[in-house]
Amino acid sequence: MNLDQARKGQVIKITSIPNELTRVQALRLGISEGAVITCREVVPAGPVVVARNKQEIAIGRNLARTIKVEPF
Repeated sequence: MNLDQARKGQVIKITSIPNELTRVQALRLGISEGAVITCREVVPAGPVVVARNKQEIAIGRNLARTIKVEPF
């Protein structure tokens, strides 16, 4: 499934970030393939807010569609 399909409160593991530019941007925020994150909020027609290590990050919906995740 893709990150934009995650539900609020769901703990997920990032399995793939196919786009290299996206992968680099995610690494700057401390998110990489294999990272376990929590979906904090899914704003309708807006960003997906995720948390890792007490840091919350809003990821745009189009970007979230490209990130592959699985339930953890």
